[in-house]
Amino acid sequence: QVQLVESGGGLVQPGGSLTLSCAASGSIFTIAAMGWYRQAPGKQRELVAGISSGGRRNYADSVKERFTVSRDNAKNTVYLQMNRLQPEDTAAYYCNADITNNWQMRKIYWGQGTQVTVSS
Repeated sequence: QVQLVESGGGLVQPGGSLTLSCAASGSIFTIAAMGWYRQAPGKQRELVAGISSGGRRNYADSVKERFTVSRDNAKNTVYLQMNRLQPEDTAAYYCNADITNNWQMRKIYWGQGTQVTVSS
């Protein structure tokens, strides 16, 4: 059994920073891409940032120059450093990972979600 556990969400003022973490655990053979999605009320879930197993990164245009995605392969963990947060960043954030387990079955897994609220 594989699971992703997120942490780090909360309430922050505009211009502030937060770091989200997402750790994968279980019968993991390898993890390909990992990433972060967000969903605001009434809106479609969107990709915020992704990172490949080799460290290649991609970002939504709305967060470029403000957010940084990284990963620690030894810990099976992906991070999202969010700087200069704005009210428009308010959403539930979900981590995502492309995982092959020890029986060579490949699936996309999702974290439980963590709420980020940017407000004064």
